[in-house]
Amino acid sequence: MVRMEPPLPALLSKRDDPGSQTAIQLRDEAPWQNPEWQRLWLAVESRPWRSLALIPAGQGASLDFSLIVAMTLSQTAMVHLGRPIQVADATRVPLNQLTAFSNEVQRCTSNGERLLVALPPPGGNAITAAIAQSADAAVLCILSTKMSSGDAKRTVKLIGAARFLGSAIFHPHKLPKL
Repeated sequence: MVRMEPPLPALLSKRDDPGSQTAIQLRDEAPWQNPEWQRLWLAVESRPWRSLALIPAGQGASLDFSLIVAMTLSQTAMVHLGRPIQVADATRVPLNQLTAFSNEVQRCTSNGERLLVALPPPGGNAITAAIAQSADAAVLCILSTKMSSGDAKRTVKLIGAARFLGSAIFHPHKLPKL
């Protein structure tokens, strides 16, 4: 079960260890060089997955919110693994492109690539749940003071609690820019 926390500086709350949290507080260095982003990467890396959906908990952030998280995690992964982790931007995929997008994700992951999938909030987009449920795992991305716990609970229920590795809470003013 994903544990919902009150707004904090950004954290990952792992489902398997509800007491374990990793706080992310960005400094002036490149985000992927920040130990807190590295801890977040290592936390999601600790579980097996080929495709990882990054899902905003609800409305309240820019459409690029999950893409910013995905790009930063990808850069952090490259530092750790020495090879790229691909990012798939699904934040603007229309319904008529859902099948093509899903087929491309399947093609990438079947070739052994790992893929971070940036999704839009489920309340404003019909395809979010379909893509998230086809991913191997998910992380709930919460923008502190901008998203409600009610929205987060609805998102977890819609996608299915078992799909989530955990949740990450971010402060709006501490997110890197694209």
